[in-house]
Amino acid sequence: MKIKDFLKENKISIGDNVKFLLEKLGKEHLQNEIELKLGEPAKMSKSKANTVDPAMAIEKYGADTIRLYILFAAPPEQDFEWIETSIEGIHRFLKRVYNFVISNLSILKAQYKEQTKNKELYYEINRCIQRYRKDLEKYQFNTMIASLMELFNYLSDFKPKTDEDKYTLKLGVLTLLKLLYPMAPHLASELLEMLEYTEGIMLPELDESALIRDSVEIPVQISGKVRSVIRIPSGADEKTALEVAMLDEKIKKYVDNKEIKKVIFVKDKLLNIVV
Repeated sequence: MKIKDFLKENKISIGDNVKFLLEKLGKEHLQNEIELKLGEPAKMSKSKANTVDPAMAIEKYGADTIRLYILFAAPPEQDFEWIETSIEGIHRFLKRVYNFVISNLSILKAQYKEQTKNKELYYEINRCIQRYRKDLEKYQFNTMIASLMELFNYLSDFKPKTDEDKYTLKLGVLTLLKLLYPMAPHLASELLEMLEYTEGIMLPELDESALIRDSVEIPVQISGKVRSVIRIPSGADEKTALEVAMLDEKIKKYVDNKEIKKVIFVKDKLLNIVV
């Protein structure tokens, strides 16, 4: 039997005694690594000397990080383990948000006339709002935060070229900060102040019309490997998707003079041509 299985079967946590041993050896940093390899972390207990001083944690990472970590670690009804590396991950996320806003201040502080929006980015913004609102009703704070992280990835990867793009990016950042505010109020309010945002911080309204897509981009695989991405009408059937794919030069070179044995199509998601 493996050590890890033995410990689990006998309900013994590797953290019961290892913390004291590592402290004497001056190797406290090895605890997380040992726990991951040999067994589950110990539950917090004064007798095991593994409790966390909230004041020290807040002093090191900030109240926003600790609050966000607690909400993200697990649903409210479940227990969770206090893992330092996970806290550092949340801290990095907040730093990335801060650095992104600072590095794009000229775009985000600019005043834009009400205009059309970049459809793809505006879709992602409203998809985040929709998921956030649904999760909030169920008190699923961990998935709410996951939605914010996903939206931030879209925003940080987006390269604005036109005023339409810049306007949409600004809407996206304001949306992100407003949704982040209940869980990380210090950072969100500071960044909103930098952006000279003076309106009330309210939960953003959902624009349901933005979630209706005229067209979608889907990856095209040849025998399981992605070879190109095509744009097709939203809700298009397999025949339409295949016709569009066959006009793509990247796809044509992989299917010309080959027999198509099978086509796997997932509406609005994927086209896989097996040759």
